[in-house]
Amino acid sequence: MFTVIFGRSSCPYCVRAQALAEKLKHERDDFDYNYVDIEAEGITKADLAKKAGKPVNTVPQIFIDEQHIGGCTDFEAYAEEHLLS
Repeated sequence: MFTVIFGRSSCPYCVRAQALAEKLKHERDDFDYNYVDIEAEGITKADLAKKAGKPVNTVPQIFIDEQHIGGCTDFEAYAEEHLLS
């Protein structure tokens, strides 16, 4: 399973989501992720909204296997339910 985290370096929730993804990468053979800094890449929240298929107001925005999961707390809940042992 491949996860993409869209965030900003100055965002504490983005840092938290990235830390969880790093933990999952070390614990699971089937998990990998990519972190995309939206400011460095010139990606807007409108671009993320188009990708998510709904309005987004915050970062991070997280996709697992191209399915929109949501923000940091959504990712934490998803990981707790489906990915952590």
